[in-house]
Amino acid sequence: MTLDPNFWNDPKQAEATLKEIGLLKNWIRSYNDAQALVDDVEVLFEFLREGEVSEEELEKAYQLAIDKLDDVEFRSTLNNPEDELGCILEINAGAGGTESCDWTAMLLRMYIMWAEKNGYKVSELTRVDGDVAGLKSVSMEIKGDYAYGLLKGENGVHRLVRVSPFNSQGKRMTSFASVFVHPMIDDRIVVEVNPADLDWDTFRSSGAGGQHVNKTESAVRVRHLPTGLVVECQEERSQHMNRDKAIQMLKSRIYELELEKQRAERDKVEATKMKNEWGSQIRSYVLDDRRVKDHRTQHQTSDTIGVLDGNIDAFLKAWLMLGQEV
Repeated sequence: MTLDPNFWNDPKQAEATLKEIGLLKNWIRSYNDAQALVDDVEVLFEFLREGEVSEEELEKAYQLAIDKLDDVEFRSTLNNPEDELGCILEINAGAGGTESCDWTAMLLRMYIMWAEKNGYKVSELTRVDGDVAGLKSVSMEIKGDYAYGLLKGENGVHRLVRVSPFNSQGKRMTSFASVFVHPMIDDRIVVEVNPADLDWDTFRSSGAGGQHVNKTESAVRVRHLPTGLVVECQEERSQHMNRDKAIQMLKSRIYELELEKQRAERDKVEATKMKNEWGSQIRSYVLDDRRVKDHRTQHQTSDTIGVLDGNIDAFLKAWLMLGQEV
């Protein structure tokens, strides 16, 4: 297809085709890398029998092969059409006042650091600052292949337990924040939205941005009347660009709503399978006891600082692999 002289006559279709080629090449590369590591172990095993290498060298090569195979198996769980997409991640402060607003900001930092470490591009879409500190709510787009597939297990309530810096008596406090992850659809997935079903509103952007955002109503809010979904966007300085982004976000929410309906129907039929409970408490971060525990997979670590610095891959992997087992 790419060798066709008319390939670039439709730039959008051409880019979609190249994207698909890139994804397929990644799978082939992963397979070849795993095969090469397994071959290395077989060769070193023969060398060990002849006394030409040590057991330590063989063990090192064996562990590399096991780690690579585990990674390929893990990524093979991302086999739904939407898993390949980028995502919108929203965080909302729960009960706990200023402490919960600070917790929301901490979670935002954790996900941004995770995204940057994995080569994803992050852009903030909306933000509502807390009255004293932190954030009441925030949403951001994470662009890149498989961002949604990797993060979809983060849906739910995240619980923080720590000695609060906002409490003059130094008491141990508990606060909550909810995380929602939606696939950011692109041209590969078509969602039809009737313009007559949309109710638009404009307002001034909040937060930093200089005089422009303070003087013009560039931020937009759109309500989808059939579903009641409401989306806001204030990322861009142009109202027109914010409207385009808001439509894309709305289509993503509608698509996620349909996926949720399909999951609910599947859960009714197969009651033994794991449910996607949107309001459930999924993970606790207990800082003074140095423990982060996922209540669904029972995976836990004492490296609380590392987790809050974005090292959450072990939690993401444990949830996705659990989904394969049940």
